Amino acid sequence: MIYLDFAATTPMSEKALQVYGQVATNYYGNTSSHHDIGSTAQSILEESRKSLAEFINGDAKGIYFTSGGSESNYLAVHSLLKGTNKRGKHIISTKLEHSSIGNTLEDLKNSGYEITYVQVDQEGRVDLDALSRAIRPDTVLATIHHGNSEIGTIQNITAIGEILNKHDILFHSDCVQTFGKIDIDVKEAKLDSISVSSHKIFGPKGVGACYINPAQSWKPVIPNTTHENGFRPGTVNVPGIAAFIAAVEEIFPIMYSEQERFAMLREKLVNGIKGEAWEIAEIGPSTNRLEHIIGITVRGIEGQYIMLECNRYGVAISTGSACSVGQQKPSKTLLAIGKSKEEAKQFIRLSLGKITTDAEIQETIAIFQHFLKKHFNVA
Repeated sequence: MIYLDFAATTPMSEKALQVYGQVATNYYGNTSSHHDIGSTAQSILEESRKSLAEFINGDAKGIYFTSGGSESNYLAVHSLLKGTNKRGKHIISTKLEHSSIGNTLEDLKNSGYEITYVQVDQEGRVDLDALSRAIRPDTVLATIHHGNSEIGTIQNITAIGEILNKHDILFHSDCVQTFGKIDIDVKEAKLDSISVSSHKIFGPKGVGACYINPAQSWKPVIPNTTHENGFRPGTVNVPGIAAFIAAVEEIFPIMYSEQERFAMLREKLVNGIKGEAWEIAEIGPSTNRLEHIIGITVRGIEGQYIMLECNRYGVAISTGSACSVGQQKPSKTLLAIGKSKEEAKQFIRLSLGKITTDAEIQETIAIFQHFLKKHFNVA
């Protein structure tokens, strides 16, 4: 099987697996225990916290380890809202956010919050003028992702942070897709909180982190919680966290050279699957994007069909959207950038990783050419 769904999840690297095994075998103590085994586990945890903070130019006191990006998003938004002294129940976001943010915001409406979804352009970028116009005296928080998981658009979080900071509005960003792919500087972007995840960068599943600027006040979602300085309950997953940091240390030194390699593989792939009998459209920006995320449509064919055909021939890709009761839902990202429901249903996503090879891309091109020629009755 050729795996081209790295934006969904990644396999653990050998180093991350090795570190996980070592820590789970030798340093298995509960970080809350006061004996030596527990203290050793606590030391590993704190060193991991310091290491992660350095990669985002943050303060180690602001790192809270979680079960992943979704939990980080939920806890960040709720904890900041509970802790803010600013009055108001207005939140700004976009229609492009991950479901963990979208569902959280929908739930907050039941608590009296009003959500404004700021418009984006045809490449999926936030309209900064529209953002400024959306700000009201009662706006308390904005949650805008850094990188889009379907079409790879990178938001200008530094410009967004400048606008929000001038109005004393809390700024949270889901950085799950960009962490380990491009630089994230929480201070430069004036970010109050971000979420990151381990399994997107060849670390273990079930591990992630939330960063909250220590200068900002927050309150626990669950009162009297003791773990992670009260941020979340549950015994801390020290082996998983250590393996996460091992994956971070592997991916960061190569992230820019990898984006350059992905750009070349991407161009080869998109050009290679084109044909005279069918129309391929690459969706998303042509510059300032995550090169490993490739969103395309083949005119006249639903993405679900292409995904199943790829799977049949041994290539794992994504439609970029979920299926419900046998019906493919149109990509919310494509609808937000002005595409029709028909175009949105034709969407597929291929995403590359550090183990993707040129040979795999060549074979994928051959497979696409094979089944597309059959579909369009090309000899």
